[in-house]
Amino acid sequence: MTGPPPRPATTYRTDLVTALLSGWFTVGLLLDAWAHNNVPELETFFTPWHAVFYWGFVATAAWIGWTCRGALRSGRPDLSAVPAGYRPAVFAVAGFAVAGIADFSWHSAFGIEQDIDILFSPSHLGLAAAMLVIITTPLRAAWAAPGLPAAGLRPLLPAVLSVAFASTLVLLFLQYANAFSYVAGDIVFGLSNVNEDWTAELVSAILVTNLVLVVPLLALARRWVLPPGAATVLYAFAAVLSAAVSGFANTALVVGLAGAGVVVDLLAAWLRPGPERPARVRVFAALTPLVVWTVYLVVAYVASGDTGTTGVIELYTGLPVVQSLLSLLIAMLLTAARPAVVVPTR
Repeated sequence: MTGPPPRPATTYRTDLVTALLSGWFTVGLLLDAWAHNNVPELETFFTPWHAVFYWGFVATAAWIGWTCRGALRSGRPDLSAVPAGYRPAVFAVAGFAVAGIADFSWHSAFGIEQDIDILFSPSHLGLAAAMLVIITTPLRAAWAAPGLPAAGLRPLLPAVLSVAFASTLVLLFLQYANAFSYVAGDIVFGLSNVNEDWTAELVSAILVTNLVLVVPLLALARRWVLPPGAATVLYAFAAVLSAAVSGFANTALVVGLAGAGVVVDLLAAWLRPGPERPARVRVFAALTPLVVWTVYLVVAYVASGDTGTTGVIELYTGLPVVQSLLSLLIAMLLTAARPAVVVPTR
């Protein structure tokens, strides 16, 4: 008995264009996030940053529609003719349009949010969910392509960009727990046991941010040999987001994050973690947080200029280790051997 016919595949150029248009879409979101956090008395839906954001959606949606045009050649929708990885995006485009209309109505009725409530607005959550599906289209297409080269950044660039944009979107909606949105002085204060509640908030933010920075890389390594450059791309977008939401008050920290991405890529080039090397994936997962959060703490301490402050040694030494152990646990779960499938005999 034969299975269903294989789904049509897209070309590298098609997926790259999808990724680049998704980048326009994501940059518009970053501009909008900056405006909501830094522009006082923002009281209108019609802003330049909203224009960049929504025109980015229109361009991305039009391209997805053109890519999936073969599904309409018979005069009626044929979802089996939609290229691999693109079917969820077709529904997400419609969902985003509905959420966009809801967003306009919501702002007209309740005004423009500028505090943490912006991250819980139902219309914004609808936009985010649909956008996440749309911008991960190149990742799904690459995941479904059996003949895609197993190593190298260029053949996997659309997928890597897709992961970076998606991670940026997730981090935006978790910005209340983004450790890179703090300024250096606040980090040093929180690690000096001056205020235990502040310390608990900071270390919780570090834990959440660590997951957002590590899990996407481990997901890529579960499917392919992790291409050098992936961490730099991912961390660069996370750095831009963190700078935008803080009004560029944390420049030293976000530069440190981008630099940590380069070091993590060197680590990936050395270990070459991939699906056939689960032990190396686990080692990579354990070492990556040690790099990122050691850089974070050193940069915060130096940039604060408050070198006379005595930090709690257990916090400075233990924080990177906790993140390392958490990442290792996730890697062990992702690389666990699948149980053998037992076919019953008659």
